[in-house]
Amino acid sequence: MRAFLLPLLAAFSLTGHAMAQTPAFPDNAKLLEIIKSRVDDGRATGLVLGVIEADGSTRIVSYGNAGEGAPPLGPDTVFEIGSITKVFTTTVLADMVLKNEVTLDAPAQVNAPSGMTLPKRGDNQITLANLAEQNSGLPRLPLNMAPADMNNPYADYTTDQLNAYLGSHKLRRDPGAEFEYSNLGMGVLGNVLACRAGQDYETLVKERILKPLGMDSSGITLTPAMQAALAKGHGADGSPARNWDLPSLAGAGALRSTATDMLKFLAANLGEPQNDLERAMRLAHQPRFTLSPNSEIGLGWITMTTKSGAHLVFHDGGTGGYGAIAGFDPARNVGLVLLGNRTGIPEDIAIHLMDPAFPLAPPPAAKPERAVVAVPEKDLNALTGVYALDAMPTFQLTVTITNGQLNVAATGQGAYPVFAESPLKFFYKVVDAQLTFIPAADGKPAAVILHQGGADQRATKVS
Repeated sequence: MRAFLLPLLAAFSLTGHAMAQTPAFPDNAKLLEIIKSRVDDGRATGLVLGVIEADGSTRIVSYGNAGEGAPPLGPDTVFEIGSITKVFTTTVLADMVLKNEVTLDAPAQVNAPSGMTLPKRGDNQITLANLAEQNSGLPRLPLNMAPADMNNPYADYTTDQLNAYLGSHKLRRDPGAEFEYSNLGMGVLGNVLACRAGQDYETLVKERILKPLGMDSSGITLTPAMQAALAKGHGADGSPARNWDLPSLAGAGALRSTATDMLKFLAANLGEPQNDLERAMRLAHQPRFTLSPNSEIGLGWITMTTKSGAHLVFHDGGTGGYGAIAGFDPARNVGLVLLGNRTGIPEDIAIHLMDPAFPLAPPPAAKPERAVVAVPEKDLNALTGVYALDAMPTFQLTVTITNGQLNVAATGQGAYPVFAESPLKFFYKVVDAQLTFIPAADGKPAAVILHQGGADQRATKVS
């Protein structure tokens, strides 16, 4: 589950004496051509794209493989939406604020569930606003996560483990001081709000958002109808992937939805608010904390100011087998949602459709084949363990071996095989990244260097 600061933009033009609105998006044939090319060149498995125009009209196109045993992709295909869940959590927060159930600047501890003690720094406590603005000081993930199955990494992380971590964690900075994207923080926010409402998180979101908007094919628990419509997830290499479960951090990324339902959600976020829920949505949009010279975060939603001065509001998300992005331009009342059943999402498609001047990403250039060498299994065994990134200890690489094959799982991602080009140098085939292992020596622990995107990042072995 991730957040990208995307320079989204769409042109708005008025033509004719009646000031008729020109559609913001291409016709369906062109929309289909764009997503079809991405699937056909192997960078996506299946995609469903929905757009909403300024007049409220919606269009949905789909193309690709829904997965073995799944029905064909379409408007009502169910996907995991990952971190887009976060803006549902923050919309609930905004709704509670407007109904005087909570206040943004109150310590989150006031409404925390029994057994949960949030860390503080001196007299500075984490507020509900800090959790929603991603500046609570909590790390991206709790360090005591030790998934039994890296293909479903949150599934066995319990409330007791969460409470134990929060009770012992020392904040590295004051709450509100600095942005740090935190699945942990947003999961905590979901739990705190659910406790305040006296409901579980899923029931809270259903009653406050999903039912009022008629989002009948959205939720965490897969109903029989949702299960039947579920696209099968795929990993980065296109192989089948497990669905994710987030029992103790649901507010960070547990929801599933469809293009039809997500367009209902976007429609409620556009135009003049007509009811309490829509007024809460507008509160959630309002920028509150600066991320960069051209981007800010409100309650969950990220706003990007483009070079032309447009303000775009968006969030994206990803799990081990799915990717999603939803964004809109409140000034022009247009938006889109793009859902895919492979980990990651082609953000460039969303950017291009919102700003046609932004080019679509070309297919990656073919890379020369690397020669694979055989390494004795005893030598591979010596490399196994958990390595924590020196610059971000919460991000870890878990190295395992199965039937002589070395596999590496990054925090929050599935396990993928790596192949030896020398006894200590390995490479991925699913992504352009390499690993160089450094054995323990001179009293220093073993380490591994991750080479990716022109950067070399060291991770020290911790277990």
